[in-house]
Amino acid sequence: MNALMVDVAGAPLREVSIDRPKPGSGEVLVRIKASGINPLDAKIRAGQAGHARQPLPAVLGMDLAGVVEALGEGVSGWDVGDEVYGMATGIGGAQGSLAEFAAVDARLLARKPVNLSMREASGLPLVLITAWEGLVDRARVQAGQTVLIHGGAGGVGHVAVQIARAFGARVFATGSARHQAVIEGFGATFIDYRLHTVQEYVEQHTGGEGFDIVYDTVGGETLDQSFLAARTYHGHVLSCLGWGQHSLAPLSFRGATYSGVFTLLPLLTGHGREHHGQILEQAARLIEAGQLKPLLDPRRFTLQTAEEAYTLLASGAAQGRLVIEI
Repeated sequence: MNALMVDVAGAPLREVSIDRPKPGSGEVLVRIKASGINPLDAKIRAGQAGHARQPLPAVLGMDLAGVVEALGEGVSGWDVGDEVYGMATGIGGAQGSLAEFAAVDARLLARKPVNLSMREASGLPLVLITAWEGLVDRARVQAGQTVLIHGGAGGVGHVAVQIARAFGARVFATGSARHQAVIEGFGATFIDYRLHTVQEYVEQHTGGEGFDIVYDTVGGETLDQSFLAARTYHGHVLSCLGWGQHSLAPLSFRGATYSGVFTLLPLLTGHGREHHGQILEQAARLIEAGQLKPLLDPRRFTLQTAEEAYTLLASGAAQGRLVIEI
């Protein structure tokens, strides 16, 4: 089969012909139709993502959408020809999704939403699972709550906005002026973080009480600001990029709580993989009900032009998720 290989850190993508994998016990062979690109893929390629445990040379790519081609021993609930999507490859030494086929743990997959194309579906799994684990699993988002999403036009952010709204929350999202239309288009109240301090927008939108849930998808100083935006006693701050050194004092003085989200953990440890599939299955219902949709950059890429997609990702000029069609 054809695949794209990265030989050493920072090396160009190289198209190669490698053996088609065979599904082992509990695995299915997926004929990949599209592979979503994530910033983490670029970090792995640059040799800057030790936490992903993906040594080079490697085929990159975590997110995929495709068709079940064959079943491994012990697999039930799947049939050849089923259309699937998932974050199932490219981590912990597993072959990535920039290839024509991949053998993946069947527990990590869910049926592709019927109203999404392969291209659309492949842009969702990582960001969808990350948003869901924070809002639903950790914070237990519910109707009537106030939710603040930092980076509401980003990959995790734009999905988090939609999930929170689907659960009935009042949603606010930060971004720069160029993101206002996107954020408002997904139904959130836009907050320009460059024009307003935390104290100002907390006072304006919550009467100084703070937000019930604050999801930081940016990291660094934004996480520190999140601690200042949480509601006293009942606030819950989440971050999928809480890797720095931070003072918990502002959060503690509010009697609020914090949760970290590390979406790769089931792929690295083998524990909890079925929950990833369950999240994607539940989210598919929201997608099919019209309550959740991916924001994709309109430009299209193939294995032969994948390098252009990575250049666009690095430039920061992408207008949504980037996908390689295979």
